[in-house]
Amino acid sequence: MCQPVRVSDTPSAPPVCVLGLGLIGGSLLRAAVRAGREAWGHNRSAPSVDAARADGFDADTDLVAVLQRASAESALIVIAVPVPAVAATLTAIALYAPNCSITDVVSVKAEVAAAAARQGLADRYVGGHPMAGTSASGWSVGSADLFREAVWVVGTDDGVDPAIWTQVAQLALDCGSVVVPAESAEHDRAVARISHLPHLLAETLAITGARGGPLALGLAAGSFRDGTRVAGSAPGLVRAMCEGNRDALLIALDEALVLLQDARTELADQSSTATLVEAGHTARLTYDNQETWEITGIVPGREGWIDDMRDAGRRGGRLRRL
Repeated sequence: MCQPVRVSDTPSAPPVCVLGLGLIGGSLLRAAVRAGREAWGHNRSAPSVDAARADGFDADTDLVAVLQRASAESALIVIAVPVPAVAATLTAIALYAPNCSITDVVSVKAEVAAAAARQGLADRYVGGHPMAGTSASGWSVGSADLFREAVWVVGTDDGVDPAIWTQVAQLALDCGSVVVPAESAEHDRAVARISHLPHLLAETLAITGARGGPLALGLAAGSFRDGTRVAGSAPGLVRAMCEGNRDALLIALDEALVLLQDARTELADQSSTATLVEAGHTARLTYDNQETWEITGIVPGREGWIDDMRDAGRRGGRLRRL
């Protein structure tokens, strides 16, 4: 295990309790410890906990004991379980650690925020979503470097506690990320287009390629490999995030289907793919050339700070320090 680099002992840097030690949660535990944070984790799978312990990390299968410790130490709890397990996890937190600050690393935000509210935990919760990952899953594939220079969304929903918001943002920064403030519904609409839809398109491309038989797959190179990379993700995890963002994903999927149908019509009628190809090239250049800038001068808790943070995130702002 890497030697930790001590962070400042401020109220915004409490201990960290990670619930779920897969790729994201396991990487977060590693990164938090490397940053000098006191941190421990829970996973219901004994082999994952054993592996974490063998690597020198503090982990346990006893959820009640882990949450009681979090309550006693006023830890920041990080929910790092798949979407279908979020509700049960929040129920346990409400029973055993309702005093703790809570965040998550789940790929949908509105559904998690609503689940927290149903448990009476809305005033303790600030959503989070690190935009990082691979097609692999489990403790063994985690890395403390996973979040380095990655975007980490921190929720700016109405009424969020500025002190808890600061705790969550500081954790993201300690893990090496840059923070983008975003409201939950806006986040979900955005990730439907740039994360969830790409998963469905990757599955589609993988199926279409495989239907070409051994010759087609034998000829497949970079464009097919890159385009289908995320189709290697565990199906259950892909389903959970896509189905958890159903409404926003349907809008993005409908737009994509119209683009493909129009391209088919143009190819059939005019032997041309110009409209789609040229527009796609322009869109990619827009992504490549997008400008970002550092957010400064917005202080959590001051009047209007939530609106200011949201606006900054929409315009390409990134928070690199508090």
